[in-house]
Amino acid sequence: MTEIPCSCGQNEPKRIIFPCAGQANVGQLTNLAALQLTEEGYGNIACLALLGTGSESLLANAMNADEVVILDGCPMICAKKIAGAQGVAAGQHLIITGLGITKGPSKTYTADDIEKVVAACWKGEGRKKGAAAPEKTGRKDNGCGCGCGGTC
Repeated sequence: MTEIPCSCGQNEPKRIIFPCAGQANVGQLTNLAALQLTEEGYGNIACLALLGTGSESLLANAMNADEVVILDGCPMICAKKIAGAQGVAAGQHLIITGLGITKGPSKTYTADDIEKVVAACWKGEGRKKGAAAPEKTGRKDNGCGCGCGGTC
């Protein structure tokens, strides 16, 4: 019997996104991009600070995810280091300054900067070699990942 793909997105890879959320513009961009990626159904944003405390439930969620996405603002790679200290490895790791965005004082970013980070994720930049880039569905959702508006 052929398995019919679920229309609500339950068969899609489960990604957890940890933004560094640092105080500089690039750190703030990671947070805004992670929120947008969550709205677009790419994955779900999670709290890096909570992971850093060793939260057992968040650690279990990260370990059970199909892919962990880590967004760092700069080459200090604080988010990757915090995740690594908890035994969480990135399947996709982006450093925002590596996308041509200069680190500067807080709140010096644009909507285009956010879109650049989001697009890089969807393209699969920073993903471990051999892993396929996800397909962008263009869905907007309210948490279930399918964009159904809670009707699936």
